[in-house]
Amino acid sequence: MNERLKILRESLGLSQEEFGNRIGSARNTIANYEIGRRNPSNTVVKSICREFRVNYFWLTEGKGDMWCGTPQDVVDEIAEDYNLDDLDKKIIQKYLELNAGQRQVLKDYLKSIFE
Repeated sequence: MNERLKILRESLGLSQEEFGNRIGSARNTIANYEIGRRNPSNTVVKSICREFRVNYFWLTEGKGDMWCGTPQDVVDEIAEDYNLDDLDKKIIQKYLELNAGQRQVLKDYLKSIFE
């Protein structure tokens, strides 16, 4: 899996630090994953797959395609299923582009409004 992590990161054009920031890990942790010194937990693997739309089986076993459907495809599918307009779609798209910390800030803000 260490080689596939490096392939993934490089195909995204991200440094180890940038990649780590997106999943909440330090640069040296990513480096250790890539050289095979450490193995990511299943939670980290799922986080990588979710954040970068990567096929779990490709990452863990080398089977199938690297990528899952694009975020735009997913948003379009949700919009069709729930009859969402363009503004709804844009809100979802922008939310999905946020990192975990930014999402938490937004959720905390919305929670304070709804309470």
